[in-house]
This record gives sequence, C-alpha cells and structure tokens, in this order.
Amino acid sequence: MMTARLLVTLAIVLGVTALGALTEPREWRIYADAAQLVVGATAASICLAAARSRTGLQRRWRIIVGAGLAGWALNRLWWVVQDVVVPDRTLTMVSDIGFFLLPTALIGAVLVAPYTRPRSVPTSARRDQFALMIDSVLIAGSLLALAYSIVPRDWYRWDGQPTSLIVAAAAYPIADLVLATMVGLLLLTRPDSRAARKPLALAGAAIVALGITDTLRFVHLADGPLPPWQAAGHLLGPALLAVAALSSPSPRAQPPVDTGEREWLHLLLPYVPVTATGIMIAINSGAGKPLSPFEAYLGWLGLGLVVARQMFTIVDNTVLLDRVHHQAFHDPLTGLANRALFTERLTGALGRRPVAVLFADLDDFKLINDSFGHGMGDRVLRAIAERLQRCASPDDLVARLGGDEFAVLLDHNAADAEATGHRILGALREPFEIDGHTMGVGASLGLVVTEPGEPMTADALLRRADAAMYSSKRRGKGSMARYAGTPDGGPNADLPHLLAEALASGHPGFEVFYQPIVRFTDGATVAVEALARWTSPEAGPVHPDVFVSVAERTGLVAAIDDFVLDRACVDAAALARVYGRPIDIHVNVSAARLGQTGLEESVAGALTRSGLPPSRLVLEITETRRIQDMTIAAAMVERLRSHGVRIALDDFGSGYNALAQLHSLPIDIVKLDATLTDVDIAPARAEALCRSVLAICTDLNIVVVAEGIETASRAHALARVGCPLGQGYLFGQPGPLHRWQSASAIPAQPTPPSSAAHLAS
Repeated sequence: MMTARLLVTLAIVLGVTALGALTEPREWRIYADAAQLVVGATAASICLAAARSRTGLQRRWRIIVGAGLAGWALNRLWWVVQDVVVPDRTLTMVSDIGFFLLPTALIGAVLVAPYTRPRSVPTSARRDQFALMIDSVLIAGSLLALAYSIVPRDWYRWDGQPTSLIVAAAAYPIADLVLATMVGLLLLTRPDSRAARKPLALAGAAIVALGITDTLRFVHLADGPLPPWQAAGHLLGPALLAVAALSSPSPRAQPPVDTGEREWLHLLLPYVPVTATGIMIAINSGAGKPLSPFEAYLGWLGLGLVVARQMFTIVDNTVLLDRVHHQAFHDPLTGLANRALFTERLTGALGRRPVAVLFADLDDFKLINDSFGHGMGDRVLRAIAERLQRCASPDDLVARLGGDEFAVLLDHNAADAEATGHRILGALREPFEIDGHTMGVGASLGLVVTEPGEPMTADALLRRADAAMYSSKRRGKGSMARYAGTPDGGPNADLPHLLAEALASGHPGFEVFYQPIVRFTDGATVAVEALARWTSPEAGPVHPDVFVSVAERTGLVAAIDDFVLDRACVDAAALARVYGRPIDIHVNVSAARLGQTGLEESVAGALTRSGLPPSRLVLEITETRRIQDMTIAAAMVERLRSHGVRIALDDFGSGYNALAQLHSLPIDIVKLDATLTDVDIAPARAEALCRSVLAICTDLNIVVVAEGIETASRAHALARVGCPLGQGYLFGQPGPLHRWQSASAIPAQPTPPSSAAHLAS
C-alpha cells in the first residue's frame, strides 16, 4: 500500500511539473504558485484527516505538520492573488513570512521523535530534545561553513536584491539543512523497526526535496522564478509529507539488544563535520586566505555548541554512573536493596549499636510459578516487596536476597523487631488480588538480635537468622522464630556451612536408617526404604526436612542422595541375612536430578561396588522440586530402567501433576501419600480415590505401596480395597542397620516373592 501511494505521488508530481514546462514563461509563475497551493492544501488536509484516526504522539505530529502545511498553502494563496493583481510585483521579505510556518512546524514535529524513538541509554525526553537540537545545529553549522569555504562566490546571483530578502531566502535552506540533520541523526542513532522508521524517512525525503528547491532559489534569487524542474521540490516535499502521514502506525519496537555501536555513533557523529570544517579553515588560513566575518561567526557558534554538547555528555555520564550504582546495589525486579547493599549496611552497623535482622522465606511460593507462570510470580514478588516496605519503618532496610528470600535490617530500632515481624506476618496473610486471581502467600520468619559487646560478622548474623527461619518452618509455616542460642535455633545458624563441611569430609554424623515395606496378605517384608539421618557434631540432631531443604537450596542434595545410595547398596547383603532372603532396596532421589548429569554414573558405580543386582534397587523420585522438563526426565528414567533398576514415584497425590507424571514417566511402583490412605477415617471418599488409583495402576502394570500405615484398621481397609503393599509405623519405625541386626523379634518368615514387581500378578 505504501509503495503504491509513493509511486502515485511521484507520478502526479512529474505530471504537474512536465505540464508546467509546457506553459509560456510569462504564465509559469501563476501556474507554479497555483499548483503548489493545491498540493500544499491537499497535503494539509490529508495530514489533519490522518490525525483523526490516531492518538497520542502519532496524532500530535500529524496535526503539527498539517498546521504547517496549511500556513504554507495560505501563503501560496496570497502569492496567487498577487500574481493576478500585481503580476510584475517585486519580492520582499514580507511576502515570504508565511512560508516560515512549515519549517517551524516540521522542527516541532521532528522533536516529537525523541519521545517515540528511545535511546539505548534511557534519558529524559526533554533532555533528548535539547541534545538533538544542539547536535543538529552543530552539524548543520559546520556543513554550512564548509560549503561557504568551498563554493565560489560567483555562483550566487543576488545582484540588486535587498539584504532582508537575501536573509529571508537563506533562512529556508538553512532550516532545511538543520531539519535534514535532525532526521538523519534519529535514523542513524535511534533503534526502531523498519515500519516505524518509514514515516520519518519519508519526512526526511520531503525535507531534502524542499531543501534542494530552497537552495536553488536562494542561489538564483536575482533570476526570478525557478524553472519547472528546479521548482519541483516545492511540489514533491508537501506530497511526501502527506504520504508519511498516511503510513500505518506500528507497535512500538523494542530497541535491539546490542546498541553499543549506536550509542558510540550518537556521541561521536556531531564532531565529524566539526573536525572537517576545522581542517578546511586551517588549510585556508595557512594558504593566506583570511576568515570572513560569516566564517568567524560560525566558528564561535560551533565552539559554544561544542561546550554545550560536552555539558550534556557530562550530565549523561553522571546519570549513567548513578544508574549503574543503583543497579549494583538494588534488585532489578522489586527495586529493593540486594544482598550486596544489605551486607554492606549490616557490616557498617555491627559493633556500633544493637541491630536486628528479620529473615523471611516465602512458603510454597513455587506453587504460584508452577500454576500461573513466572510472569505472575514476578508480579506477586513486587506486591510482597511493597507490603514489606509498608510494614518497616523508613529507617529500616528491606532487601531481597534472592529468589523468594527477603530480609529486613533494623539498625536504629532493634527493639521493634518482633513487632515488625508480626506486622509482616499479618500483612502477608492477606490474599493478593492480581488479574482476577486471588492467591495467598505466607512466609516463615527468623529473627536475630545482636547482644551488647558480642563480636559478630554479617555472615554469621545472617546464618543465625537463616537458622531461626528454618526453625519456624519446622514448627509450622507462617510463623516467626527468634534465635535463642538453643539447638533448635542456635548452632543451626551454621547449618549450610556445617552441612557442606560434613559432606566434603566423609559424611560425619550421617547415617542411613531403614524402614520396612510389607505385603498385606501375609505381613512379609519385601523391601526396605533407605532414609538419610544426620546428627551434626555441632548442631546435634537435625530434622530430615530441615537438612534436605538446606541441601536443595545450596546444591548439596545430590551428595546426600549418592551417600544413601552407596550405603544402602552395601547394606543390602546384611539386610538379606537379617531377613533370611534378598529384599529390595528403595533409595530416594530428588526429582531435580532427572534433568541433570551424574545420576546414571552414581547408580552404576554403587551397583558395581556393592555387587547388588540392579533388579533389587528401586529409585524413589521425591518431588520436593518440580520436574522442569518431562521429556528429558522420561529419557533419564528409561535409561535407568534399561540397566535393570526400577523406578517408584514417591508421595503420589501430594506433588505436582501426579497423573501427568504417571502418564509421561515409565514408572514401576507408585507410593500413595498418607493423605490418600486414610480409608479407615473417611471410607467413602478415600476408598473411592484409592480404588481409582489402584485401577489406573493395575491397567498400567504398576505396583502400589500405601504410605502412612499406623493402625491395623487402616491396613485392613487398604488390603480390602486391593492395595498389595504398605509402609508405616505399624510395621516398624526407621532405624539403623545395627538395630535390625541385633533385633531378635524378627520372626522366621516364609519365603514370599522377594521382588515387589512380582506382586502385580
């Protein structure tokens, strides 16, 4: 469409110009003025009509250009009247005044562009307007001085013309040069899409067309009206402006990622013509040619503009440094302080006065990301940041330490820490309303307050706050725990460090406990599940939920999995002697490892070192983390099964998209979460769910193990609905190997099928 309009416009201009070339010379002036009147008025009407269907800046620049063209057309109308009434009139400056409206309007329209065409380094739009004008006048003045030094004086035909008219005639090409420079700078240094650049490029072509004719008119001012082909720019310019106004508005394009070259071009381009002009003036001065007053004036003007341009550059650099400093110490998503600023402020406050730190970890925040997407999760994080800031005082520092972890530093009013913590808990209990969705996000808080005279580093204080937060999670989510120097919230302050140290130095304090999995029909133990337990030499016994959560957050969970895997495979022989027959070994593996390297190698190595047959090993996928890529995970599971290892899905019914995983992953065993096995308490609903899951698993040839069996009535109820296997305190609590070896209570059992997979038949 745009190409067709452009071709039609060029054809009309060529036709009108060619027709004018056929007119008599005495009739040419009135023909040219009338033709330019019609083109100018039509172009003004098109611009104003196009503005009606636009909004904002797209509407504004079209109205400005339309108004300028209307003034230009009105001045042409006045010329047509003068051509008829006073055909032999003498041109004066007054007769040209109306034409100044168009370049003035075009300057105003082009200055709108800094609002719509952003620089790679964001700045104030008003500042961009001033910088664009300074750069354009600087470049245009340098080019003008260069042209004045090169063009011979006998080219100018001004004989007998008043100075005022010469000045007025010179103003048009100078304005056109400034305008063309503005457009060129925007096209060269501002990123945008091709569609968005088209109106500006068309306007630039219109300005060049007008500039050529204005320059020829200025040079041949004493020769009367220009011939048709030299005057064609006054027809083509308004016509191209109309075509630009008809261009379809395009969505605002994002700047390209790599904008370094454009930014360098933006900084250096204004000085290229200045340098060239300076070289030319130096050459002329060396040849004995003195500077004319006009060249001297342009030189002083250029010097002043260069100084002004440097001032803008200094301001730009200052703003950029401030922005870089802010980005280095603030979280880009929420605008809160980041870990670096929090640690710096905390370090500066320690030792001078008592300080308090509140450490907040959001509860189950990953469910929001998994259910609504990370975009919604980011919006929730910003909303949480706003609530935290409202709960804290202006003297407190609220920071986002990373992910879903936040902290508040109270270094001026540590005594108000508990009250602030309770305000935060209360504020976060209120649901969030975002895009029609109502969602609740709780938090577990840890509080630590420094003691007078106690030497303390920022890292140690944060570890204490982190440990207190873990203690609050252990007691129940949505609560606050204060560090009190006790095993529950004291030595655990170093838990991440202690855990990493233990795993790196031979797993001191780590043990593997075993819990039996039995068959309901005869009570025979067919398998045992290996469970990690840790007693830290410094922190004492640490609950599995706590150290496993720490391990996942610090990237150490694979080391724990591999330790349990190795120990369980080695202990399989001793367990077989305890039970009088080989039994299966279930080992937990974090679901996150299904998308990582190393798991296959760990399994193969453990089997090789222990000599355990692969068919006796069952890997239980624990869903403390969501499986990010189900296709990759399924391929990993298939490779493990190809070695003879079987795969179980742990805590089925409590994780993420359980049925989807049952469909996507090649699973051998499903372990029903305790929330689905309470058939003795809610027989109607729970029994229906159990029967449905059992039916699905039977059709898929998957064995089902019910977890959380603590009473005989529940065991009987599950056996009645057809569940073959169970696990729970009713059949034995987790215990170390030596307890099973020394226990004499294990009765001699008949030799049942030892593999749980055989029970599917």
